[in-house]
Formats: sequence, structure tokens, C-alpha cells
Amino acid sequence: MFGVQKEWHAVASWTWNAQDETCGICRMAFDGCCPDCKLPGDDCPLIWGACNHAFHLHCILKWVNSQTSQAHCPMCRREWQFKG
Repeated sequence: MFGVQKEWHAVASWTWNAQDETCGICRMAFDGCCPDCKLPGDDCPLIWGACNHAFHLHCILKWVNSQTSQAHCPMCRREWQFKG
């Protein structure tokens, strides 16, 4: 008749919902992580600006902190504001 399933293996994948596939600062894939992190995911999140460009959180924080005046988006040069 019918066999009994004794075990199963689930497979899942995730991806960030960003317009680009790579960070505009470090050029690493969003599916991976920034150069400062070892594992992708919650420990290396993406952050969006008001201009809708996305970056690894650690990359954009370094970028913003390295600017001597008002920080601008590295992609479109608009004044950088975190998307609220």
C-alpha cells in the first residue's frame, strides 16, 4: 500500500529585497555580508536611504562617519537620510 515517510529534509533560502545585487560601497553581494562581518543575515543587515538606495549597515555607517560635512548617498549624491 502506502509507505510511511520516516524523515524529511527542508530546504530554504532568503534574499534581501533590494534594487541592486551588491552594496554600492564595498561591492559585496547583499546575499553575502560586508567585509567586516563573517555571516550574512541579521548580523549584517541592509539599510535603505530616503533615496531608496540600499547598503550594508556597517558600510553606510562608515561612509557617513567618514564625511567631513553633510553626508551624501554614495550612489546618487543626494543628502543622506536613513529611510524612516
